[in-house]
Amino acid sequence: MTEQERNKATVSRIYAVCWNEGNMDAIDEIFDANVRHGQFPPGWPSGREGFKRLVNFWRNAFPDIQEDPTALVAEGEQVASFFRLRGTHRGDFYGVPVAGRKVDIYGAEMFRFKNGKVVEYDYHEDTLGLFFQLGALPLPQLALAGVASKAA
Repeated sequence: MTEQERNKATVSRIYAVCWNEGNMDAIDEIFDANVRHGQFPPGWPSGREGFKRLVNFWRNAFPDIQEDPTALVAEGEQVASFFRLRGTHRGDFYGVPVAGRKVDIYGAEMFRFKNGKVVEYDYHEDTLGLFFQLGALPLPQLALAGVASKAA
C-alpha cells in the first residue's frame, strides 16, 4: 500500500469512526496534537482538542450524523475529499431552534499528513444550504445555483 493509499484510508476512517461514531480515541490516533485548523469559532481550543470539540458540537446538534466521502484524491502528503453529510437537527446549533429537520449537504475537505498523522485540516461545506434546510434564514426558499434548499 502506498503512502497516498494509506492516507486515503485514514480519511475514510475519519468519517466512519470520528464523525459517525464520535470516537475521541481515534481522533487522538489520527490527528497531530497541534493540527492546524483555521476555521474554529473564536474561543475554541486549537489543535486536536479543537477538532474534538468540532466533532462533539456537530454530534450534539445532529446525533444521527452520517458523513461519507464520495470522492478521495491523494497527491503527495495531501488528501482532498468531497463528502456528503446527513442528519436530523436534535440539539443546539449556533442558536437555531431545534425543529427535528433533516439536513443533507455536501462539502469538501483538505487534509495534510506528516508521519502518518493529520497536521492540517481545512473544510468548506454548503452552509447556506444547511441553514436553508434548518429554516434559519429569513429568505424565501429560493432556487439558487449551488444551494440545496431542502434535504433529499
